[in-house]
Amino acid sequence: MQGEITKYRDDLGFGVIMTDDGRRFRFARKQIISAAADLVGQEVDFVISASQPAEIIVLSGSAWTAFGGIAGTA
Repeated sequence: MQGEITKYRDDLGFGVIMTDDGRRFRFARKQIISAAADLVGQEVDFVISASQPAEIIVLSGSAWTAFGGIAGTA
């Protein structure tokens, strides 16, 4: 499923994703696999698990951001 992060509170670590059909889902920062510096306005792809977004991937930026910084772990 795809949507856009419309709200995010960094101090709380929670935000809201709105899908194209108008549904809204609350999420926690820890559910994001790949993160951007500023989350509000970012397009994301995610799966629904127990009525909550999970495995959230930010779609903007380099394709390498989806790996969450794995390149420097060798």
